Amino acid sequence: MAHPKRKISKTRRDKRRTHYKATPKNFVICPTTGEAHLPHRAFWHEGKLYYKGKVVIEKEVLA
Repeated sequence: MAHPKRKISKTRRDKRRTHYKATPKNFVICPTTGEAHLPHRAFWHEGKLYYKGKVVIEKEVLA
């Protein structure tokens, strides 16, 4: 296996790692409910599953 001939300093190591950044999630606002959610994902709001602003599933209430 290859081994480094010289020690790589902390500064050089950190310069190489500057491009790895965490990016925040992009949320969108649903026009129907006003709820923030991830784009292209279904989401629950008040017992209903919404996708593209339309109700897909309504949760049944057991008596």
